[in-house]
Amino acid sequence: MSRITTPFHAQSTAAEVIDGVDLTGKRAVVTGGSSGIGLETARALASAGAQVTLAVRNTDAGERAAAEIRATTGRDDVRVALLDLADRSTIDAFTADWTGPLHILVNNAGVMALPELTATPEGWETQFATNHLGHAALTLGLREALTAAEGARVVVVSSAAHLISPVVFDDIHFASRPYEAWSAYGQSKTAAILFTVAMAKKWAADGITANALHPGGIMTNLQRHLDVAQLRFVGAMDEQGRRLDVPPGWKTPQQGAATSVLLAASPHVRGVSGRYFEDSAEAVVTEPGAGMSGVAAYALDANDADRLWDETVRLLGR
Repeated sequence: MSRITTPFHAQSTAAEVIDGVDLTGKRAVVTGGSSGIGLETARALASAGAQVTLAVRNTDAGERAAAEIRATTGRDDVRVALLDLADRSTIDAFTADWTGPLHILVNNAGVMALPELTATPEGWETQFATNHLGHAALTLGLREALTAAEGARVVVVSSAAHLISPVVFDDIHFASRPYEAWSAYGQSKTAAILFTVAMAKKWAADGITANALHPGGIMTNLQRHLDVAQLRFVGAMDEQGRRLDVPPGWKTPQQGAATSVLLAASPHVRGVSGRYFEDSAEAVVTEPGAGMSGVAAYALDANDADRLWDETVRLLGR
């Protein structure tokens, strides 16, 4: 397969990517849409005419974000719904309440580098549960709605941090190995890509396409668990201890949302499925440790994708 490229690049914004796209009559869900790149993704989709639902853990913050989107786009049909990816009851309630087709699902929310090992009531490590299992449960629960859209797109926000760790199938939840925050985060983001690869194959007959992406480095609430040393290490804090809004080489939230919007709505990737993008183009396969760009071969492995799908379905009881 030839590598997919588009006219857009690392500095392109969500507004530039969505320009000229008409989403009138389309319905979209963006998880974590109350801030950061989720907010900018939702704003772009609404600006093109989509009816957008912000699926958020904090509905007060979601309502503030919805009001801002309404004010900047002129859309009055931006909705807010409760969704806590670590709480199965809210996921089940969200999917049960949804009626009609769903044309765009952007699995954007997540947590990063939790300093201590924590687990959900089911015993699942929190980053894996939130970043992967929660979104998997949501997506599986919305399959009929996605199928009804006749050409739905599922967009999964992963991370270059997947290069840190494959899915350690023998001990996903750190029952016997020492917990390490970044390994846990990297594993959860690898899982997100593998699940996307499996979904693209399994749901192709339903007309559903699914792609994953790395948005780039963006200063958002996702970095709230990083300490001073970590912020300096990633270039997000200067030597005087001041946190930088846009560190050198990083992106604004508007730029960070561009690849999500590309995969959600652009005609440049219509029909493309099962791939991993960064900077508005398909990523090149690279070796872990070679940097923080590209995609690891283990994240695209078809056998591991099927294994991860089966394990996910088993854990979720689907």
